[in-house]
Amino acid sequence: MSERFFLYDDTVTTKTRFVSFMGENTRFDLAIIMSDRYYGKHMVLDIQGNRFAIIGPDDLKEEGYLEYAFQLSEEDAEELRSFLYQLI
Repeated sequence: MSERFFLYDDTVTTKTRFVSFMGENTRFDLAIIMSDRYYGKHMVLDIQGNRFAIIGPDDLKEEGYLEYAFQLSEEDAEELRSFLYQLI
């Protein structure tokens, strides 16, 4: 049997927010996980779309980031961005 070499195996306390809202064209069902990991960024999980990204304020400003990470149109990404700006 081969040995496993873990890079890390930590248990951390998190705060998770579940939110669902309807945009102009699409519904967003999100789990937003906050912890002391990822340098203050949040892990945002799109439950319906089966995608996730680690997002901080700098990522929200990056053109095309949400479109790529969540496979969204520009319009839908802008709705998600405006919601996340309030939170992150």
